[in-house]
Parts: sequence; C-alpha cells; structure tokens
Amino acid sequence: MSVVRTIFLQCPPASISPLSTPSSSSSNCVPVKFSVSCCSVASPVTVVNGNVDRKPYERNEVRLGLPSKGRMATDTLDLLKDCQLSVKQVNPRQYVAEIPQLSNLEVWFQRPKDIVRKLVSGDLDLGIVGLDTVNEYGQLHGDEDLILVHEALDYGYCRLSLAIPKYGIFENVNSLKELSQMPQWTPERPLRVVTGFTYLGPKFMKENGLSHVTFSTADGALEAAPAVAVRYFEFVVGCYWLHLERCLEILLIEIRYLSMGIADAIVDLVSSGTTLRENNLKEIEGGVILESQAVLVASRRSLIQRKGVLDITHEMLERFEAHLRAVGQFTVVANMRGSSAEEVAERVLSQPSLSGLQGPTVSPVFCKRDGKVAADYYAIVICVPKKALYKSVQQLRVIGGSGVLVSPLTYIFDEETPRWRQLLSNLGL
Repeated sequence: MSVVRTIFLQCPPASISPLSTPSSSSSNCVPVKFSVSCCSVASPVTVVNGNVDRKPYERNEVRLGLPSKGRMATDTLDLLKDCQLSVKQVNPRQYVAEIPQLSNLEVWFQRPKDIVRKLVSGDLDLGIVGLDTVNEYGQLHGDEDLILVHEALDYGYCRLSLAIPKYGIFENVNSLKELSQMPQWTPERPLRVVTGFTYLGPKFMKENGLSHVTFSTADGALEAAPAVAVRYFEFVVGCYWLHLERCLEILLIEIRYLSMGIADAIVDLVSSGTTLRENNLKEIEGGVILESQAVLVASRRSLIQRKGVLDITHEMLERFEAHLRAVGQFTVVANMRGSSAEEVAERVLSQPSLSGLQGPTVSPVFCKRDGKVAADYYAIVICVPKKALYKSVQQLRVIGGSGVLVSPLTYIFDEETPRWRQLLSNLGL
C-alpha cells in the first residue's frame, strides 16, 4: 500500500545558515511544498473468527535480522566471523547483505526491536538480538510464534533492573520488599517509574505486589529521570527539510523528558552499574527483572512452512555450538615414556585435570634405533580448559610428560548438538 501526503512547511531558504534559530530567520521564511511517499509491504494475513492467521510472505530467500549499530552489532558480526560465516556488504551504507557460506540467505540490518517485530510479522525468519528485547517486544505483541533456537550466545550480557536514588527517602531502602512496604505509596501518590520497557516493567511490579505504581515511557539515558527537576532543553531548529525527520525524532524525545516531571525510580538495562553509580542511583535486592544476553531467535511458522529455513538454522546452530564450546579450551600434546599405551593412560588418568573431554588419546611414537623400529614413547592428547591449563601442564610433567605443546581450539563438534534435538521436539518434528 502506498500513501502520498502533501505537506506545507515554513522552511528557511538555502542561503540561510543551518545553525540559525527560528527567531532570526522567521522574517525570511518561505512556504515550501513537498510530498512524502510511504510504501508498506506487509505479510499476507487471513482473519478467521476475529483471529489473525499470519502466513509467511511469498518469497524465496531466507531472511536473517542482525543489529544495525552499537556494541551488539559489532559482537554479532565477530561471532559470525569466528564461525566462518562472515557477513559480506557490498556497500557499508546498505541495510541488506549476505553470508556467502549460506546460500539463499539475505541479511537485514535492523534495530533490535524491529527485528522482533519483523519476526512476528513474518518479514524475517531468523534474528540475533538480546533476550530482553525478545521478552519485551515479543510478549508485547502477544505472539507465541517466536522460538529460542540458542539462548546463550555468550555476549551482550546485561540485566534489566529496577534502580532508585541513594538519597532522600530511599537512603535506607535496599530491597524490593522494603520499597513495596514504604507508606508513601498510595493511590493518590503512587511510585513513579520511568522506563522504556512498557511490558516487562509493569508485569514485574504486579507480580511482586507493588500495586500503587505509575509508569512513564521514555527512550534514551533514563539515569537523569529521578532528578529533583527535569532541566528544560532548548531545542534549536536550524536544519534543512532533508533533516526534518531526525530533528522531529530528537524533539519528541526531549518532550517526553519534559513531560515526566519528577520520577522515583527507573527500570533500565544495567551492565557494569557504573552509569547508575555516577548518577547516584542504586540497584536493590530482588530488583533484577531479567538476566539477558544475545540469543538466536526464529519464527516457528517460518521453521515449519518456509523452505530452507530449517536447514540454515541447523547449520548456524551447529557452528555456534561448536565454536562456543571450544572457546577457552586448549589442546595439550605431550610425549611420555612408557611400556604400553594402557600403562601410560593409567598414569594420565591418575591426575584429575588430565581426563579431557572423554579421556586422553594415547598413541605410540615410533622411532628407529639400531636399525629397528620401536615405540618407546607415547603421545598424549587431551583437551584442557584455560583456567586449568598451567595446572595440567604441571601434572603432565610430574608423571613424565615432556615436549608439551599447547594450541587453542576453534571448534568442538558433538555427534549431534542437544539444542538441535530440542528444537525439533519443540516444533513437533
């Protein structure tokens, strides 16, 4: 569907500086007329007895949504690269790319919340986002179609937490129970919370018995919200109409802050907690709503109905699992003199740090002496966690190991990843 709207604006002529204020240029404003065309292509829907039955949009390619900016975007691309799934962008400004190793896959760079929304609508099949985003925007749409394929990609760690000021009436409040029992909160004077998590925030408060609570919605740095008063932001309009959309977006954010008045607490994402401390805020016991990290999420309908989605999901899952299992693991190889492989294996297994994944690999090392081939030494191969590496090397030396070689592991492939079996079970396949 396409919508065309004609808009009249009072905009400064091209000769006026972009930094001029409205008051200095109002006498020179001239009417400008332009049209904005918005095109929207949605997945086909069928309404049956008032229920919406969304069907995957008729397309051949499989679509993967990735975060478009920020630390999450960088870490996601790094993970894919480590799994030999590098994303190829012909133009870094384009929002569509590909992964050459996965045929018929189209990568879409989107805001995390838009990835979830497009998974729900059927415009995307797979996505990598934070668990907090899935729980907030997936549940916000009341959609049970989203399915977690991999719930722990080992980056993007944060927590959704309730934070209150360190001072004033909250100075001696250190737990959610103490906060809920404060006599200040009444129907006439409720606890005022500002948050961008309009689903998870109220749900958490209700589940924990805080009935006298009101929520204000805001985006951006929420740490400034519980201040004594919100400082008035002077918004200087001095842009050409090409930048109109961004200016309006900033203005709307500032208006939201101005409309908050005074807030008592925030519900926001916390990583190290440094930003909270710098703004005289504190987390409280029982105030963590959700522990989050990056996850691989998919549309259940796409996995079942769209050709190729399940195969691509299987390969991505196998690569992720193999790489993540190998992170922090080292291969240790040592030579050891012994009378037999069994005797050497018994010595190795006598040390608790040398058992490896399933046990040591022991193989003869052949050498030629006096014209005869003999196996006086045996090679020991084990897999050792990084934190136990030095201790393992010491234990190998104690039992006669020498020539110890250490190398990092890249992948550890299981016979079959348990998450794949779980996914098939969840899909009823």
